Amino acid sequence: MSLWNLGKISEILAGNLLGDPTVTPKGISFNSKQIQKQECFVALRANRDGHDFIPDALHRGASCLIVDHVTNCEVPQIIVKNTTESIQIWGQRRFETFRPSRVFGVTGSAGKTTTKEFLSAMANAWKTPGNFNNTLGLPMSLALFPENVQSAVLEMGMSTPGEIKRLTEIAPLDFGILTGIGHAHIENFPDGIRGIARAKGELVEGIQSGGSWVFPEDDEHCQWVAVQTWAKHCQSLPVGPTSPRQILNHESKGLLGEFFVYKGPHHQFPVHIQLKGRHHVINAALAIAIALESGSSEQQVASGALALIPEAGRGRVHHLAHGGHLLDESYNASPESIIATANSLKGLPGGELVAVLGSMRELGQSATQQHEAVGLRLRELGFNRLLCYGDFATYLSNGFGNGSTSFPSFEELKDAADGLSSIPVGCRILVKGSRYWKSELAVEWILNSNQNTMKSS
Repeated sequence: MSLWNLGKISEILAGNLLGDPTVTPKGISFNSKQIQKQECFVALRANRDGHDFIPDALHRGASCLIVDHVTNCEVPQIIVKNTTESIQIWGQRRFETFRPSRVFGVTGSAGKTTTKEFLSAMANAWKTPGNFNNTLGLPMSLALFPENVQSAVLEMGMSTPGEIKRLTEIAPLDFGILTGIGHAHIENFPDGIRGIARAKGELVEGIQSGGSWVFPEDDEHCQWVAVQTWAKHCQSLPVGPTSPRQILNHESKGLLGEFFVYKGPHHQFPVHIQLKGRHHVINAALAIAIALESGSSEQQVASGALALIPEAGRGRVHHLAHGGHLLDESYNASPESIIATANSLKGLPGGELVAVLGSMRELGQSATQQHEAVGLRLRELGFNRLLCYGDFATYLSNGFGNGSTSFPSFEELKDAADGLSSIPVGCRILVKGSRYWKSELAVEWILNSNQNTMKSS
């Protein structure tokens, strides 16, 4: 891959270059602790001033800088008016220069990263790495976009209105997926879930005229997006039991994953995915529908669906040495995703059903109600125990009733006698939360307590 040198980057950013224009950075970083040798350090002004961390970045091997004022250092630097806007311009221009023939955008309140991974495998497409899906992460990824790519899948996230609109300005779309619209980030939307639907709908608005997008047929908020005047320039393709695109003969095979038949207007074929749960079947079907619509073959989508392996924090199943299983969903949590993954756990072999949950964030005024409702629903699904922690843990516990214990923090959950150590052997355990609540540490603790863990899938 041929990346741009500082002379080219400076020209694009209309910046003032001090130093050697032939220097070509191998990558970009905003984090001085994570920067790699010969990468470009971009000094952002956010909660903390990135310019304060330039010495650390240089110590770790940064080869050049993008700054908003001249700094006293020996490496080349590009001085710009606004470093955040500059990285967006850089990513936009790079993507314009090497734009592929198919550009997909994926958003939704849950499942967007997994759906991105499915679609990338099915369309043989470049994809945005990890969760680099916001107004900094996406353009940073695009600033390094390779030449000669035929397809690209871009994950687009948001926490406030207008963010996805900005992302589609940086990277206009040909096709799109809305995985569903739920309550995540609702505290940032005074008009509630309808405001979330409008913000997620910015992805549809950003699809170029004549393009297509897919959504779950039973999601009423996606249905609302589909009938808006600003969505009429592209074709909406629902996936569901009464639409031309359907999931037939779904059968869960526990550790083997999920089997179903995809039926479309011109296609019908069997699909096997290794991820567990009905929600992953829906995500896979959405990816299949848009991949086929864009020109991928049945063989491509079927093999791509099978090839996807669950990542840590996103549905990975661990086989515990003394029986039972742990379902690692520690990356994030919403009311909808907790219930979906809880249903997945029920399909795995083992004893009691146990949920270890961190509090859900950004639910606004409905937070108390939402936590209580999730606790109650877990009880209705047959869960035997609930261990929960965080600022709304008591409400999860109240909803669940007997068999639930709440803790203020992960440390208390870990150290208390009625915390993690109280989980009996042989259980089926769901860990669901977020990095904010250190849910990945709960997974680590449980696995370490089962030192003879056989393997994970």
